[in-house]
Amino acid sequence: MSFLFGGKPQLSSAEKIAAAETEIDMVSDMFNRLTQSCTKKCIPPEYREGDLNKGESVCLDRCVGKFFEVNMKVSEKMQGEAAGKQGAGGGMGGFGM
Repeated sequence: MSFLFGGKPQLSSAEKIAAAETEIDMVSDMFNRLTQSCTKKCIPPEYREGDLNKGESVCLDRCVGKFFEVNMKVSEKMQGEAAGKQGAGGGMGGFGM
């Protein structure tokens, strides 16, 4: 009953597995979007050599950095909005009713 006194309720094994699977899906989706977006921007469709040249490498580095920077800003904004809604809507003692 620790959840009554401010602690988080314990998750069951099935809930932990489901949360881990959801997190893996989200990370996989983000990686796929990152790869697709930066490859499209930085690597020409016709390959001239087997390795990345300096321009392609720098472009990929910047693209990945910007992708993660934007992702973090969006995540922080969404968390802030969710916290604001939760704080404004929790007038019944925090029980969500």
